[in-house]
Amino acid sequence: MLLTYVVSGFAVGLLVGMTGVGGGSLMTPLLTLLFGVPPSVAVGTDLAFAAVTKSAGTVTHRLRGTIRWDIVRRLCIGALPAAVLTTLALKYYGALDPKLGQLIRYSIAGSVLLTVTALLFKTKILAWINAKPSRQLQGRALMLATVVSGAVLGVLVTVSSIGAGAIGATLLVMLYPSMSSAEVAGTDIAYAVPLTAIAALGHWWLGSIDWQLLGSLLIGSVPGITLGSWAARSVPERYLRGLLACTLTGVAVKLIW
Repeated sequence: MLLTYVVSGFAVGLLVGMTGVGGGSLMTPLLTLLFGVPPSVAVGTDLAFAAVTKSAGTVTHRLRGTIRWDIVRRLCIGALPAAVLTTLALKYYGALDPKLGQLIRYSIAGSVLLTVTALLFKTKILAWINAKPSRQLQGRALMLATVVSGAVLGVLVTVSSIGAGAIGATLLVMLYPSMSSAEVAGTDIAYAVPLTAIAALGHWWLGSIDWQLLGSLLIGSVPGITLGSWAARSVPERYLRGLLACTLTGVAVKLIW
């Protein structure tokens, strides 16, 4: 079984490296559907997985100077308190309770569908925003919208472990359309590190992290992400994202039904 987890970590790492989509969109449904891991444990383990892998990504982006730390701070102002409050709510209602587990399962499905939407319409959303610059938020309104977006992502990530990748990046593109793709990626990864770390600590407190599973996934994911990043240069991105969107849609339907 450990070998299966290592292979799964490699496969997810490969897809993340090729598409840039957050591992939670792939890993959490995989653990829930294929391996029968309880939803709360799948979420907690994936959050710990994300905290480790995104930390390495943040170091790289920091060296490249592709992180907007002012935006990271605004996102964290909303996301970190939201993650703590959501953890307390899970503790109060019982994170390992079967009924709450079903609710988490539905939240995972909803987050996956949001990721699909982000994958399919990110380019069109950006084009619409650039075509209407007068509608772009500025000043205090932009700061407030960033903090609120962080809070929404904080709740979403803590409950489902999904949202910090494609959804977070899409929100950044909508709020800050002048940012380069590298800055969007770097900023999205940087704010996700403290968010996933706090959420993971919360799930550790709740007893919903499988450490042996986490280690197996990490062993496979590191070479997978490396190989996927290399292969991404030779595979058309739109075909990959289309295939991934169809796969995730099927996963969401399976989670619901």
